Amino acid sequence: MDGQLRGTGVPPMGIEIDKTSFDARDRREFSRRLELQLQQLAAVLDKPGFGKAVESIGAELELYIVDAQGRPLYLNDALQDAAADPQLTVELNKYNLEYNLSPQVLSNDGLLATEQEIITKLGELTALAAERDSAVVPIGILPTLRQEDLGDHCVTDRERYRALVSQLIAWRGSDFHISIDGEDPLQLTMADITLEGANTSFQVHQRVTPDHFAATFNAIQLVTPLAIAISANSPSLFGHQLWDETRIPLFKQSIDTRDIDRYRWSEPPRVCFGHGWARKGAFELFEQTVRLYPPLLPACDESALEHSEGPPTLAELRLHQSTVWLWNRAVYDDVDQGHLRVEMRSLPAGPTPVDMVASAAFMLGLARGLRDDMDRLMAALPFSLAEYNFYRAAQHGLDSRMVWPSAQQHRLQDAAVADIIAAMLPVAEDGLAQLGVPRASRDRYLNVIDARLGVRRNGARWQREATQALVARGQSKPEALKDMLSLYREYSAENMPVAQWPMPS
Repeated sequence: MDGQLRGTGVPPMGIEIDKTSFDARDRREFSRRLELQLQQLAAVLDKPGFGKAVESIGAELELYIVDAQGRPLYLNDALQDAAADPQLTVELNKYNLEYNLSPQVLSNDGLLATEQEIITKLGELTALAAERDSAVVPIGILPTLRQEDLGDHCVTDRERYRALVSQLIAWRGSDFHISIDGEDPLQLTMADITLEGANTSFQVHQRVTPDHFAATFNAIQLVTPLAIAISANSPSLFGHQLWDETRIPLFKQSIDTRDIDRYRWSEPPRVCFGHGWARKGAFELFEQTVRLYPPLLPACDESALEHSEGPPTLAELRLHQSTVWLWNRAVYDDVDQGHLRVEMRSLPAGPTPVDMVASAAFMLGLARGLRDDMDRLMAALPFSLAEYNFYRAAQHGLDSRMVWPSAQQHRLQDAAVADIIAAMLPVAEDGLAQLGVPRASRDRYLNVIDARLGVRRNGARWQREATQALVARGQSKPEALKDMLSLYREYSAENMPVAQWPMPS
């Protein structure tokens, strides 16, 4: 993980896309290179010692830019220029930014270092934003977002984003349909993919050795629903109260290129939970992506030649992987003599630095604590039920129920997610210890999770209840959402864990 994280969701920075349309020749050549690079990947994964390293993590934090009224501002280019920070990049929509945080070794108190870096980076960016009468907000979906904030006019002026938008629309061939149920269901049609940019996340990367990759990846898949339930922070869109983690269905539907016909085969959605437990290792996950999904951006990298020394760059394979948005996905990187990572994409941005790192710590620790028992757990829980748990957690958060393997009774149980999380906290603590996380940090972050359980509150529940309290005082829904966001920004800036946030009086 040494070296800057490569972008996710956009082409790797080593490939500069200079066109928005592609012909059959482009696709043939790109597919040829994909096949060649799969062979190269298989060879490099078989090399003794490849990817061996200390336990380390990295993360990407996506942010909104807003004005004093909490409305999105098209300032990402200006703030990036002002920051002059190579770790800060622009996102698809002009009111979004992303920090590529520094990789950290877990045994060197990497979790605490990540929290401190987030605080520092947000502080620096906040000062620059204030000079422009704006602010930055880490939140899953901006509650004050309106439909007029979306459309071609809000796309960041980068050729790779124009190419992505163009190809997704061309592949779809018609409008994108959004249908999300909830307290106040939402249905709408979009002509473009800019609703994808409404979702901001805290994406965590864990460096994993090839011999432990399958078990670690499967463990992360298993525990992701628990992490989503305790961490959800996206309860609404356009004033509609929807899922606790509305990002999950919104992201999937906002770029769904499939033309679904019950009588014809269709490729799987490009945003999904996966296609089954990993049985062999990392290679099968890369191969699966190549076999199941046609290239979306068949842009070949003509600038870099493979060298005889060092690991191959696999530029086209990495580009292809970046256009299939699995909630947990395998990442290959040629940095630091080459290595593998698991990228965890489902955690939302916010509410605070300490909350985000606590959510990541819970997921990482629990996955490590269960890793060596995954053969038994996978036998007990079919993958379809793990996927079921994922969507129920996103929908109902801490009110959800899940199907979970019972170690005592050796059978599946239908249990309240809060009870499962409470039972799993000691497992997460043990897993963090195995990862080398110091005791003080284990206590710091798992106590944040335990406190959320104690008050039954994640970010989504605070947002929902605070909005209801303001409406009960006589405010209109738009006024309540604006004032709720103002309180959210205040508490978030204090790095106060969301479990301690007061309700409007």
